[in-house]
Amino acid sequence: MKTTILILFLAVTSLLNAQNQLLIPGTISGTDFDLTLQNGTYQFYSGINTATMGVNGDILGPTLIMNKGDEVNITVNNQLNDTTTIHWHGMHVSALNDGGPHTYILPGESWNPSFTVMDKAGTYWYHPHLHMKTNKHVSLGIAGFIIVRDEEEAALDLPRTYGVDDFPLAIQTKDFDENHQIVVPSNSDDVVMVNATIDANLNVPAQVVRFRLLNGTSQRDLNIGLTGNETFYQIGSDGGLLNEPVELTRLELPPGARAEILIDFSNMQGQTMYLMSYASEFQNGIYGATYPGMMTMMTLDGYNPNPINGTDFNLMKFTVVAPTGNPVTSIPGNLVTVTPIPEADADTTRNLTFTPETMGPNQLNGLFLINGVSFDMNVINYTIPLNNTEIWSITNQSAISHPFHIHDVQFFVLDRNGVPPPPGEQGRKDVILIKPQETVRFITKFEDFANDPVPYMYHCHMLVHEDGGMMGQFNVVDNSVGMDETKNSSESMSVFPNPAPGREVTVKLIQENAGILSYELYNIAGETVKRNTVDSDLSTINVDLKGVNSGVYFLKVYTEDKVFTGKIIKN
Repeated sequence: MKTTILILFLAVTSLLNAQNQLLIPGTISGTDFDLTLQNGTYQFYSGINTATMGVNGDILGPTLIMNKGDEVNITVNNQLNDTTTIHWHGMHVSALNDGGPHTYILPGESWNPSFTVMDKAGTYWYHPHLHMKTNKHVSLGIAGFIIVRDEEEAALDLPRTYGVDDFPLAIQTKDFDENHQIVVPSNSDDVVMVNATIDANLNVPAQVVRFRLLNGTSQRDLNIGLTGNETFYQIGSDGGLLNEPVELTRLELPPGARAEILIDFSNMQGQTMYLMSYASEFQNGIYGATYPGMMTMMTLDGYNPNPINGTDFNLMKFTVVAPTGNPVTSIPGNLVTVTPIPEADADTTRNLTFTPETMGPNQLNGLFLINGVSFDMNVINYTIPLNNTEIWSITNQSAISHPFHIHDVQFFVLDRNGVPPPPGEQGRKDVILIKPQETVRFITKFEDFANDPVPYMYHCHMLVHEDGGMMGQFNVVDNSVGMDETKNSSESMSVFPNPAPGREVTVKLIQENAGILSYELYNIAGETVKRNTVDSDLSTINVDLKGVNSGVYFLKVYTEDKVFTGKIIKN
Protein backbone atom coordinates (compact mmCIF):
# COMPACT_ATOMS: atom_id res chain seq x y z
CA MET A 1 0.00 0.00 0.00
CA LYS A 2 1.30 3.44 -0.87
CA THR A 3 2.32 5.78 1.88
CA THR A 4 1.16 9.37 2.03
CA ILE A 5 4.74 10.45 1.40
CA LEU A 6 4.87 8.50 -1.85
CA ILE A 7 1.57 9.97 -3.01
CA LEU A 8 2.85 13.49 -2.34
CA PHE A 9 6.13 12.69 -4.06
CA LEU A 10 4.38 11.50 -7.20
CA ALA A 11 2.09 14.52 -7.15
CA VAL A 12 5.08 16.89 -6.97
CA THR A 13 6.89 14.96 -9.68
CA SER A 14 3.77 15.19 -11.84
CA LEU A 15 3.74 18.98 -11.44
CA LEU A 16 7.40 19.18 -12.39
CA ASN A 17 6.61 17.23 -15.56
CA ALA A 18 3.50 19.34 -16.31
CA GLN A 19 2.37 19.75 -19.91
CA ASN A 20 4.28 17.13 -21.82
CA GLN A 21 3.46 16.96 -25.51
CA LEU A 22 1.08 14.10 -26.21
CA LEU A 23 2.63 11.00 -27.75
CA ILE A 24 0.76 10.14 -30.94
CA PRO A 25 1.29 6.50 -32.01
CA GLY A 26 2.58 5.89 -35.52
CA THR A 27 0.46 4.07 -38.09
CA ILE A 28 0.60 1.00 -40.29
CA SER A 29 -1.84 0.81 -43.17
CA GLY A 30 -2.46 -1.56 -46.04
CA THR A 31 -3.10 -5.30 -45.83
CA ASP A 32 0.13 -6.63 -44.29
CA PHE A 33 0.91 -5.84 -40.67
CA ASP A 34 4.12 -6.89 -38.89
CA LEU A 35 3.95 -6.54 -35.11
CA THR A 36 6.76 -7.34 -32.67
CA LEU A 37 5.96 -7.66 -28.97
CA GLN A 38 8.99 -6.55 -26.99
CA ASN A 39 10.31 -5.56 -23.59
CA GLY A 40 11.54 -2.03 -23.21
CA THR A 41 11.95 0.99 -20.99
CA TYR A 42 10.08 4.28 -21.10
CA GLN A 43 10.50 7.58 -19.28
CA PHE A 44 7.12 8.46 -17.84
CA TYR A 45 9.15 10.72 -15.54
CA SER A 46 12.06 12.67 -16.99
CA GLY A 47 15.38 10.88 -16.56
CA ILE A 48 13.86 7.78 -14.91
CA ASN A 49 13.56 4.51 -16.85
CA THR A 50 10.51 2.34 -16.19
CA ALA A 51 10.35 -1.26 -17.42
CA THR A 52 7.64 -1.61 -20.04
CA MET A 53 6.26 -3.77 -22.82
CA GLY A 54 5.31 -2.47 -26.25
CA VAL A 55 4.56 -3.32 -29.86
CA ASN A 56 7.20 -2.25 -32.39
CA GLY A 57 8.59 -0.02 -29.65
CA ASP A 58 8.93 0.46 -25.92
CA ILE A 59 5.34 1.44 -25.09
CA LEU A 60 1.89 0.99 -26.67
CA GLY A 61 1.71 0.00 -30.34
CA PRO A 62 1.15 1.48 -33.79
CA THR A 63 -2.36 2.33 -34.94
CA LEU A 64 -3.46 -0.19 -37.58
CA ILE A 65 -5.53 1.41 -40.34
CA MET A 66 -7.69 -1.10 -42.22
CA ASN A 67 -10.36 -0.87 -44.90
CA LYS A 68 -13.61 -2.79 -44.75
CA GLY A 69 -13.52 -5.66 -47.23
CA ASP A 70 -9.73 -6.00 -47.29
CA GLU A 71 -8.07 -9.35 -46.62
CA VAL A 72 -5.41 -8.57 -44.01
CA ASN A 73 -2.43 -10.66 -43.01
CA ILE A 74 -0.82 -10.09 -39.63
CA THR A 75 2.43 -11.42 -38.20
CA VAL A 76 2.74 -11.15 -34.42
CA ASN A 77 6.29 -11.95 -33.32
CA ASN A 78 6.64 -12.53 -29.56
CA GLN A 79 10.04 -11.30 -28.40
CA LEU A 80 8.91 -11.04 -24.77
CA ASN A 81 10.30 -13.46 -22.24
CA ASP A 82 6.73 -14.52 -21.51
CA THR A 83 3.89 -16.29 -23.30
CA THR A 84 1.08 -13.99 -24.42
CA THR A 85 -1.72 -13.53 -26.96
CA ILE A 86 -3.11 -10.63 -29.01
CA HIS A 87 -6.87 -10.07 -29.23
CA TRP A 88 -8.49 -7.82 -31.85
CA HIS A 89 -11.01 -6.25 -29.48
CA GLY A 90 -14.40 -5.53 -31.05
CA MET A 91 -13.62 -7.05 -34.45
CA HIS A 92 -15.78 -9.73 -36.07
CA VAL A 93 -13.30 -12.49 -36.90
CA SER A 94 -13.23 -16.26 -36.56
CA ALA A 95 -12.36 -17.75 -33.18
CA LEU A 96 -9.04 -19.01 -34.52
CA ASN A 97 -8.11 -15.44 -35.49
CA ASP A 98 -9.62 -13.80 -32.40
CA GLY A 99 -6.55 -14.14 -30.17
CA GLY A 100 -8.25 -15.35 -27.01
CA PRO A 101 -6.50 -17.14 -24.15
CA HIS A 102 -6.33 -20.49 -26.01
CA THR A 103 -4.24 -18.99 -28.81
CA TYR A 104 -0.86 -18.81 -27.11
CA ILE A 105 2.16 -17.16 -28.66
CA LEU A 106 5.17 -18.69 -26.96
CA PRO A 107 8.38 -16.66 -26.44
CA GLY A 108 10.34 -16.50 -29.66
CA GLU A 109 7.38 -17.75 -31.71
CA SER A 110 5.07 -16.00 -34.17
CA TRP A 111 1.34 -16.05 -34.84
CA ASN A 112 -0.04 -15.34 -38.30
CA PRO A 113 -3.76 -14.58 -38.33
CA SER A 114 -5.45 -13.50 -41.56
CA PHE A 115 -9.03 -12.40 -42.07
CA THR A 116 -11.36 -10.26 -44.13
CA VAL A 117 -12.25 -6.99 -42.41
CA MET A 118 -16.03 -7.22 -41.98
CA ASP A 119 -16.52 -4.41 -39.47
CA LYS A 120 -18.11 -1.01 -39.91
CA ALA A 121 -15.89 2.07 -39.91
CA GLY A 122 -14.99 2.66 -36.29
CA THR A 123 -12.39 2.55 -33.54
CA TYR A 124 -11.26 -0.84 -32.27
CA TRP A 125 -8.15 -1.89 -30.38
CA TYR A 126 -5.75 -4.77 -29.75
CA HIS A 127 -4.28 -6.04 -26.51
CA PRO A 128 -3.01 -9.27 -24.87
CA HIS A 129 -5.54 -11.79 -23.56
CA LEU A 130 -3.56 -14.55 -21.80
CA HIS A 131 -5.52 -15.91 -18.85
CA MET A 132 -4.15 -14.58 -15.55
CA LYS A 133 -1.62 -12.38 -17.42
CA THR A 134 -3.86 -9.93 -19.28
CA ASN A 135 -3.63 -7.20 -16.64
CA LYS A 136 0.15 -7.41 -16.42
CA HIS A 137 0.79 -7.27 -20.14
CA VAL A 138 -1.71 -4.45 -20.78
CA SER A 139 -0.57 -2.43 -17.75
CA LEU A 140 3.07 -2.68 -18.82
CA GLY A 141 2.14 -1.14 -22.15
CA ILE A 142 0.86 -3.52 -24.82
CA ALA A 143 -2.17 -1.86 -26.41
CA GLY A 144 -2.87 -0.25 -29.76
CA PHE A 145 -5.68 1.24 -31.82
CA ILE A 146 -7.32 -0.19 -34.93
CA ILE A 147 -9.11 2.27 -37.23
CA VAL A 148 -11.45 0.73 -39.80
CA ARG A 149 -12.56 2.87 -42.74
CA ASP A 150 -15.44 2.27 -45.14
CA GLU A 151 -17.33 4.05 -47.93
CA GLU A 152 -20.17 5.23 -45.67
CA GLU A 153 -17.80 7.04 -43.33
CA ALA A 154 -15.73 8.40 -46.23
CA ALA A 155 -18.83 10.11 -47.69
CA LEU A 156 -19.31 12.23 -44.55
CA ASP A 157 -17.73 15.62 -43.91
CA LEU A 158 -15.78 14.49 -40.86
CA PRO A 159 -12.22 15.13 -39.69
CA ARG A 160 -10.10 12.12 -40.66
CA THR A 161 -6.50 13.28 -41.12
CA TYR A 162 -4.66 11.21 -38.53
CA GLY A 163 -2.57 13.28 -36.12
CA VAL A 164 -3.88 16.58 -37.55
CA ASP A 165 -7.62 16.74 -36.86
CA ASP A 166 -8.25 13.09 -35.94
CA PHE A 167 -6.51 11.84 -32.78
CA PRO A 168 -6.50 8.51 -30.87
CA LEU A 169 -6.55 8.99 -27.08
CA ALA A 170 -5.80 5.92 -24.94
CA ILE A 171 -6.62 6.90 -21.36
CA GLN A 172 -4.97 4.86 -18.62
CA THR A 173 -4.26 5.08 -14.90
CA LYS A 174 -1.29 3.34 -13.32
CA ASP A 175 0.42 2.78 -9.99
CA PHE A 176 4.17 3.29 -9.63
CA ASP A 177 6.33 2.11 -6.75
CA GLU A 178 9.10 4.12 -5.08
CA ASN A 179 11.45 3.17 -7.95
CA HIS A 180 8.93 4.37 -10.54
CA GLN A 181 8.19 0.85 -11.72
CA ILE A 182 4.62 -0.11 -12.65
CA VAL A 183 2.80 -2.08 -9.94
CA VAL A 184 0.51 -4.89 -11.18
CA PRO A 185 -2.05 -5.65 -9.87
CA SER A 186 -2.92 -2.55 -7.90
CA ASN A 187 -5.94 -0.59 -6.68
CA SER A 188 -3.75 2.48 -6.10
CA ASP A 189 -3.78 3.70 -9.70
CA ASP A 190 -3.45 7.44 -9.06
CA VAL A 191 -1.26 8.42 -12.03
CA VAL A 192 -3.32 9.53 -15.03
CA MET A 193 -1.92 9.36 -18.56
CA VAL A 194 -3.10 9.63 -22.15
CA ASN A 195 -1.10 7.77 -24.81
CA ALA A 196 1.49 6.97 -22.11
CA THR A 197 1.95 10.71 -21.47
CA ILE A 198 1.46 12.15 -17.97
CA ASP A 199 0.05 15.71 -17.89
CA ALA A 200 -0.37 15.60 -21.65
CA ASN A 201 -0.85 18.66 -23.85
CA LEU A 202 -2.06 18.53 -27.45
CA ASN A 203 -2.04 21.45 -29.86
CA VAL A 204 -5.36 21.32 -31.71
CA PRO A 205 -6.47 23.48 -34.66
CA ALA A 206 -9.25 26.06 -34.24
CA GLN A 207 -11.87 23.93 -36.02
CA VAL A 208 -13.89 20.75 -35.47
CA VAL A 209 -11.55 18.00 -34.24
CA ARG A 210 -12.25 14.27 -33.88
CA PHE A 211 -11.06 12.25 -30.89
CA ARG A 212 -11.14 8.47 -30.67
CA LEU A 213 -11.41 7.75 -26.95
CA LEU A 214 -10.35 4.43 -25.45
CA ASN A 215 -10.69 3.61 -21.78
CA GLY A 216 -7.56 1.48 -21.57
CA THR A 217 -7.47 1.35 -17.76
CA SER A 218 -7.35 -1.90 -15.86
CA GLN A 219 -10.45 -1.10 -13.79
CA ARG A 220 -11.33 2.60 -13.62
CA ASP A 221 -14.59 3.99 -15.01
CA LEU A 222 -14.33 7.46 -16.57
CA ASN A 223 -16.91 10.26 -16.67
CA ILE A 224 -15.68 12.24 -19.65
CA GLY A 225 -16.33 15.98 -19.88
CA LEU A 226 -14.70 19.30 -20.70
CA THR A 227 -13.77 22.22 -18.45
CA GLY A 228 -16.60 24.67 -18.01
CA ASN A 229 -19.09 21.93 -18.89
CA GLU A 230 -18.62 22.77 -22.56
CA THR A 231 -20.57 20.65 -25.01
CA PHE A 232 -19.13 18.04 -27.33
CA TYR A 233 -20.70 15.57 -29.74
CA GLN A 234 -20.55 11.80 -29.63
CA ILE A 235 -20.54 10.38 -33.16
CA GLY A 236 -19.52 6.77 -32.53
CA SER A 237 -19.60 3.96 -30.00
CA ASP A 238 -17.70 0.66 -29.80
CA GLY A 239 -18.76 -0.75 -33.16
CA GLY A 240 -18.99 2.32 -35.38
CA LEU A 241 -20.84 5.53 -36.08
CA LEU A 242 -24.23 6.47 -34.63
CA ASN A 243 -27.32 7.57 -36.59
CA GLU A 244 -26.61 11.19 -35.70
CA PRO A 245 -24.35 13.17 -33.38
CA VAL A 246 -25.39 13.26 -29.72
CA GLU A 247 -24.78 16.56 -27.91
CA LEU A 248 -23.29 15.87 -24.46
CA THR A 249 -21.52 17.38 -21.49
CA ARG A 250 -20.76 13.94 -19.95
CA LEU A 251 -19.87 10.56 -21.43
CA GLU A 252 -19.44 7.54 -19.16
CA LEU A 253 -16.73 5.31 -20.57
CA PRO A 254 -16.04 1.96 -18.83
CA PRO A 255 -12.84 -0.08 -19.24
CA GLY A 256 -12.43 -1.53 -22.72
CA ALA A 257 -15.04 0.75 -24.31
CA ARG A 258 -14.46 3.29 -27.07
CA ALA A 259 -16.28 6.40 -28.24
CA GLU A 260 -15.66 8.89 -31.02
CA ILE A 261 -16.37 12.52 -30.22
CA LEU A 262 -16.17 15.87 -32.01
CA ILE A 263 -15.10 19.08 -30.23
CA ASP A 264 -15.59 22.42 -31.97
CA PHE A 265 -12.57 24.65 -31.23
CA SER A 266 -13.46 27.12 -34.04
CA ASN A 267 -13.66 30.27 -31.90
CA MET A 268 -10.98 29.33 -29.38
CA GLN A 269 -7.63 30.08 -31.04
CA GLY A 270 -5.11 30.99 -28.33
CA GLN A 271 -7.22 29.46 -25.57
CA THR A 272 -6.90 26.22 -23.60
CA MET A 273 -9.33 23.55 -22.47
CA TYR A 274 -9.02 20.36 -20.45
CA LEU A 275 -10.46 16.93 -21.08
CA MET A 276 -11.60 15.74 -17.66
CA SER A 277 -13.17 12.89 -15.72
CA TYR A 278 -15.92 14.12 -13.40
CA ALA A 279 -15.65 11.25 -10.96
CA SER A 280 -17.28 13.25 -8.15
CA GLU A 281 -20.60 12.64 -9.93
CA PHE A 282 -20.34 8.84 -9.74
CA GLN A 283 -22.75 6.97 -7.50
CA ASN A 284 -21.34 4.45 -5.06
CA GLY A 285 -20.58 1.04 -6.52
CA ILE A 286 -18.33 2.14 -9.38
CA TYR A 287 -14.54 1.80 -9.51
CA GLY A 288 -13.62 5.50 -9.54
CA ALA A 289 -16.32 6.73 -7.14
CA THR A 290 -15.58 7.77 -3.57
CA TYR A 291 -16.79 4.34 -2.44
CA PRO A 292 -16.25 1.42 -4.85
CA GLY A 293 -19.00 -0.66 -3.20
CA MET A 294 -22.68 0.13 -2.85
CA MET A 295 -22.31 0.68 0.88
CA THR A 296 -19.69 2.89 2.49
CA MET A 297 -18.57 0.09 4.83
CA MET A 298 -17.34 -1.94 1.84
CA THR A 299 -13.63 -1.45 1.33
CA LEU A 300 -11.19 -2.36 -1.42
CA ASP A 301 -7.54 -2.87 -0.46
CA GLY A 302 -5.38 0.02 -1.67
CA TYR A 303 -8.32 2.02 -3.03
CA ASN A 304 -8.11 4.77 -0.43
CA PRO A 305 -6.48 7.12 0.07
CA ASN A 306 -6.33 7.86 -3.65
CA PRO A 307 -6.67 11.51 -4.73
CA ILE A 308 -8.55 10.74 -7.96
CA ASN A 309 -11.28 8.54 -6.45
CA GLY A 310 -14.53 10.48 -6.20
CA THR A 311 -12.96 13.73 -7.40
CA ASP A 312 -12.86 15.63 -10.70
CA PHE A 313 -9.47 15.44 -12.37
CA ASN A 314 -7.78 16.46 -15.60
CA LEU A 315 -7.00 13.87 -18.23
CA MET A 316 -5.13 16.17 -20.65
CA LYS A 317 -4.90 19.74 -21.93
CA PHE A 318 -5.86 21.12 -25.35
CA THR A 319 -4.04 24.22 -26.60
CA VAL A 320 -5.90 25.74 -29.55
CA VAL A 321 -3.70 26.93 -32.42
CA ALA A 322 -4.35 28.16 -35.97
CA PRO A 323 -6.75 26.15 -38.16
CA THR A 324 -5.51 23.91 -40.94
CA GLY A 325 -5.76 24.80 -44.61
CA ASN A 326 -8.94 22.81 -45.21
CA PRO A 327 -10.78 22.70 -41.89
CA VAL A 328 -14.05 21.01 -40.98
CA THR A 329 -16.05 23.79 -39.34
CA SER A 330 -19.48 22.30 -38.61
CA ILE A 331 -21.03 19.31 -36.89
CA PRO A 332 -22.92 17.09 -39.36
CA GLY A 333 -26.64 16.67 -38.84
CA ASN A 334 -26.74 12.99 -39.74
CA LEU A 335 -24.20 10.19 -39.88
CA VAL A 336 -25.04 6.63 -40.99
CA THR A 337 -28.10 4.42 -40.84
CA VAL A 338 -27.97 2.14 -37.80
CA THR A 339 -30.64 -0.56 -37.81
CA PRO A 340 -30.97 -2.38 -34.46
CA ILE A 341 -32.08 -5.99 -34.37
CA PRO A 342 -35.79 -6.20 -33.45
CA GLU A 343 -36.41 -7.92 -30.13
CA ALA A 344 -39.03 -10.08 -31.84
CA ASP A 345 -36.28 -11.71 -33.95
CA ALA A 346 -34.70 -13.38 -30.91
CA ASP A 347 -34.45 -17.18 -31.03
CA THR A 348 -33.54 -17.53 -27.36
CA THR A 349 -32.67 -15.63 -24.18
CA ARG A 350 -29.63 -16.41 -22.03
CA ASN A 351 -29.57 -15.28 -18.41
CA LEU A 352 -26.25 -14.40 -16.75
CA THR A 353 -25.84 -13.37 -13.12
CA PHE A 354 -22.79 -11.75 -11.51
CA THR A 355 -22.13 -12.61 -7.87
CA PRO A 356 -19.18 -12.30 -5.50
CA GLU A 357 -17.49 -15.54 -4.50
CA THR A 358 -17.74 -14.40 -0.88
CA MET A 359 -20.68 -12.34 0.31
CA GLY A 360 -20.38 -9.56 2.85
CA PRO A 361 -18.58 -6.25 3.34
CA ASN A 362 -15.20 -7.63 2.17
CA GLN A 363 -16.53 -9.02 -1.13
CA LEU A 364 -14.70 -6.42 -3.24
CA ASN A 365 -11.35 -8.02 -2.34
CA GLY A 366 -12.43 -11.45 -3.54
CA LEU A 367 -13.28 -13.10 -6.84
CA PHE A 368 -16.45 -12.68 -8.86
CA LEU A 369 -18.47 -15.37 -10.62
CA ILE A 370 -20.73 -15.61 -13.65
CA ASN A 371 -23.68 -17.93 -13.03
CA GLY A 372 -21.98 -19.23 -9.92
CA VAL A 373 -18.80 -20.50 -11.58
CA SER A 374 -15.30 -19.29 -12.28
CA PHE A 375 -13.53 -19.62 -15.63
CA ASP A 376 -12.31 -23.07 -16.65
CA MET A 377 -10.26 -23.33 -19.85
CA ASN A 378 -11.66 -26.81 -20.41
CA VAL A 379 -15.36 -26.01 -20.10
CA ILE A 380 -17.51 -24.53 -22.86
CA ASN A 381 -20.25 -22.60 -21.08
CA TYR A 382 -22.52 -22.12 -24.10
CA THR A 383 -22.88 -23.81 -27.47
CA ILE A 384 -24.60 -21.37 -29.84
CA PRO A 385 -26.13 -22.35 -33.20
CA LEU A 386 -24.79 -20.42 -36.18
CA ASN A 387 -27.13 -17.56 -37.20
CA ASN A 388 -28.89 -17.60 -33.82
CA THR A 389 -30.31 -14.25 -32.76
CA GLU A 390 -30.12 -14.04 -28.97
CA ILE A 391 -30.99 -11.79 -26.06
CA TRP A 392 -28.48 -11.84 -23.24
CA SER A 393 -30.00 -10.68 -19.95
CA ILE A 394 -27.28 -9.86 -17.41
CA THR A 395 -28.01 -9.15 -13.76
CA ASN A 396 -25.38 -7.78 -11.39
CA GLN A 397 -25.93 -9.04 -7.84
CA SER A 398 -22.53 -7.89 -6.62
CA ALA A 399 -21.77 -4.57 -4.93
CA ILE A 400 -19.56 -3.15 -7.69
CA SER A 401 -20.16 -2.33 -11.37
CA HIS A 402 -18.75 -4.63 -14.05
CA PRO A 403 -18.04 -3.72 -17.71
CA PHE A 404 -19.20 -6.77 -19.69
CA HIS A 405 -17.46 -7.58 -23.00
CA ILE A 406 -18.30 -10.28 -25.53
CA HIS A 407 -16.06 -11.45 -28.36
CA ASP A 408 -17.14 -12.20 -31.95
CA VAL A 409 -20.17 -9.90 -32.15
CA GLN A 410 -21.44 -6.36 -31.70
CA PHE A 411 -24.75 -6.02 -29.86
CA PHE A 412 -27.61 -3.54 -29.41
CA VAL A 413 -28.68 -2.60 -25.89
CA LEU A 414 -32.40 -3.20 -25.36
CA ASP A 415 -32.82 -1.73 -21.89
CA ARG A 416 -31.42 -1.07 -18.42
CA ASN A 417 -33.85 -2.24 -15.74
CA GLY A 418 -36.56 -1.96 -18.39
CA VAL A 419 -35.62 1.58 -19.45
CA PRO A 420 -34.40 2.12 -23.06
CA PRO A 421 -30.75 3.15 -23.33
CA PRO A 422 -29.68 6.78 -23.89
CA PRO A 423 -28.85 7.79 -27.49
CA GLY A 424 -25.11 7.24 -27.06
CA GLU A 425 -25.75 3.57 -26.20
CA GLN A 426 -28.07 2.93 -29.14
CA GLY A 427 -25.32 2.08 -31.61
CA ARG A 428 -23.25 -1.07 -31.94
CA LYS A 429 -21.60 -2.04 -28.67
CA ASP A 430 -19.23 -4.72 -27.38
CA VAL A 431 -18.74 -3.36 -23.83
CA ILE A 432 -21.56 -2.37 -21.46
CA LEU A 433 -21.29 -1.28 -17.82
CA ILE A 434 -23.69 -3.15 -15.54
CA LYS A 435 -24.17 -1.45 -12.19
CA PRO A 436 -25.05 -3.11 -8.86
CA GLN A 437 -28.60 -4.49 -8.77
CA GLU A 438 -29.04 -3.64 -12.44
CA THR A 439 -30.23 -5.90 -15.27
CA VAL A 440 -29.08 -5.02 -18.78
CA ARG A 441 -30.48 -6.78 -21.82
CA PHE A 442 -28.88 -6.73 -25.27
CA ILE A 443 -29.61 -8.48 -28.57
CA THR A 444 -27.09 -9.84 -31.07
CA LYS A 445 -26.73 -12.33 -33.93
CA PHE A 446 -23.97 -14.94 -34.21
CA GLU A 447 -23.12 -14.94 -37.91
CA ASP A 448 -20.40 -16.03 -40.32
CA PHE A 449 -18.02 -18.10 -38.15
CA ALA A 450 -18.54 -21.56 -36.64
CA ASN A 451 -16.96 -24.91 -35.77
CA ASP A 452 -13.50 -23.60 -34.89
CA PRO A 453 -11.46 -25.75 -32.49
CA VAL A 454 -11.15 -22.83 -30.05
CA PRO A 455 -13.96 -20.87 -28.35
CA TYR A 456 -14.85 -17.20 -28.03
CA MET A 457 -14.81 -15.39 -24.67
CA TYR A 458 -17.18 -13.23 -22.66
CA HIS A 459 -15.98 -11.55 -19.47
CA CYS A 460 -15.74 -8.58 -17.17
CA HIS A 461 -13.29 -6.06 -18.66
CA MET A 462 -11.97 -5.05 -15.26
CA LEU A 463 -8.72 -6.89 -15.91
CA VAL A 464 -8.23 -7.84 -12.26
CA HIS A 465 -11.65 -9.55 -12.30
CA GLU A 466 -11.00 -11.15 -15.70
CA ASP A 467 -7.65 -12.58 -14.57
CA GLY A 468 -9.39 -13.81 -11.42
CA GLY A 469 -11.82 -15.92 -13.45
CA MET A 470 -14.82 -13.65 -14.18
CA MET A 471 -15.00 -15.06 -17.68
CA GLY A 472 -16.78 -17.72 -19.73
CA GLN A 473 -16.52 -19.10 -23.24
CA PHE A 474 -18.76 -20.24 -26.05
CA ASN A 475 -18.61 -22.14 -29.31
CA VAL A 476 -20.63 -21.20 -32.36
CA VAL A 477 -21.72 -24.37 -34.17
CA ASP A 478 -23.06 -24.92 -37.66
CA ASN A 479 -25.36 -27.90 -37.17
CA SER A 480 -26.20 -28.01 -40.88
CA VAL A 481 -23.02 -30.02 -41.47
CA GLY A 482 -24.53 -32.88 -39.48
CA MET A 483 -22.21 -32.67 -36.51
CA ASP A 484 -22.93 -31.74 -32.90
CA GLU A 485 -20.05 -29.90 -31.26
CA THR A 486 -19.49 -31.11 -27.70
CA LYS A 487 -17.80 -29.67 -24.67
CA ASN A 488 -14.05 -29.27 -24.73
CA SER A 489 -13.75 -30.67 -21.22
CA SER A 490 -12.29 -33.49 -19.22
CA GLU A 491 -15.82 -34.88 -18.91
CA SER A 492 -15.91 -35.55 -22.67
CA MET A 493 -12.36 -36.28 -23.83
CA SER A 494 -8.97 -36.71 -22.23
CA VAL A 495 -5.58 -36.16 -23.86
CA PHE A 496 -2.46 -37.48 -22.15
CA PRO A 497 0.33 -36.81 -21.54
CA ASN A 498 -0.33 -33.13 -21.99
CA PRO A 499 1.99 -31.24 -22.33
CA ALA A 500 3.33 -33.90 -24.71
CA PRO A 501 7.07 -34.56 -24.43
CA GLY A 502 7.16 -37.38 -26.98
CA ARG A 503 6.05 -38.37 -30.47
CA GLU A 504 2.44 -39.22 -29.70
CA VAL A 505 -0.41 -38.67 -27.27
CA THR A 506 -3.31 -40.86 -26.29
CA VAL A 507 -6.83 -39.55 -26.83
CA LYS A 508 -9.75 -41.15 -24.99
CA LEU A 509 -13.44 -40.36 -25.23
CA ILE A 510 -15.00 -40.54 -21.78
CA GLN A 511 -18.39 -42.23 -21.34
CA GLU A 512 -18.73 -42.52 -25.11
CA ASN A 513 -19.41 -45.81 -26.89
CA ALA A 514 -18.89 -44.37 -30.37
CA GLY A 515 -15.69 -45.16 -32.24
CA ILE A 516 -13.26 -42.48 -33.43
CA LEU A 517 -13.27 -42.20 -37.23
CA SER A 518 -10.68 -39.48 -37.80
CA TYR A 519 -8.81 -36.56 -36.27
CA GLU A 520 -7.34 -33.23 -37.34
CA LEU A 521 -4.55 -31.23 -35.69
CA TYR A 522 -4.33 -27.45 -36.23
CA ASN A 523 -1.68 -24.92 -35.29
CA ILE A 524 -2.63 -21.57 -33.74
CA ALA A 525 -2.82 -19.99 -37.20
CA GLY A 526 -5.60 -22.44 -38.09
CA GLU A 527 -3.44 -24.42 -40.53
CA THR A 528 -3.94 -28.20 -40.66
CA VAL A 529 -0.80 -29.92 -39.39
CA LYS A 530 -2.09 -33.52 -39.32
CA ARG A 531 -5.19 -35.20 -40.71
CA ASN A 532 -5.68 -38.94 -40.33
CA THR A 533 -8.48 -41.47 -40.59
CA VAL A 534 -8.64 -44.25 -38.01
CA ASP A 535 -9.24 -47.85 -39.09
CA SER A 536 -10.90 -48.76 -35.83
CA ASP A 537 -14.11 -48.47 -33.86
CA LEU A 538 -12.28 -47.75 -30.61
CA SER A 539 -12.92 -44.77 -28.36
CA THR A 540 -9.19 -44.59 -27.50
CA ILE A 541 -6.52 -43.84 -30.11
CA ASN A 542 -2.95 -42.60 -30.36
CA VAL A 543 -2.37 -39.31 -32.19
CA ASP A 544 0.87 -39.12 -34.15
CA LEU A 545 3.03 -36.07 -33.31
CA LYS A 546 6.11 -37.03 -35.34
CA GLY A 547 7.49 -33.97 -37.07
CA VAL A 548 5.30 -31.59 -35.05
CA ASN A 549 7.25 -28.64 -33.67
CA SER A 550 6.95 -27.37 -30.12
CA GLY A 551 3.94 -25.16 -29.57
CA VAL A 552 0.20 -25.06 -28.96
CA TYR A 553 -2.14 -27.10 -31.17
CA PHE A 554 -5.87 -27.74 -31.38
CA LEU A 555 -7.29 -31.20 -31.90
CA LYS A 556 -10.61 -32.18 -33.50
CA VAL A 557 -11.76 -35.77 -33.06
CA TYR A 558 -14.65 -37.03 -35.21
CA THR A 559 -17.11 -39.81 -34.49
CA GLU A 560 -20.09 -40.69 -36.67
CA ASP A 561 -22.27 -37.89 -35.32
CA LYS A 562 -20.11 -35.75 -33.00
CA VAL A 563 -16.99 -33.64 -32.95
CA PHE A 564 -14.80 -33.32 -29.85
CA THR A 565 -12.26 -30.53 -29.45
CA GLY A 566 -9.16 -30.31 -27.29
CA LYS A 567 -5.82 -28.61 -26.94
CA ILE A 568 -2.34 -30.13 -27.04
CA ILE A 569 0.85 -28.44 -25.88
CA LYS A 570 3.85 -30.04 -27.60
CA ASN A 571 7.14 -29.65 -25.71
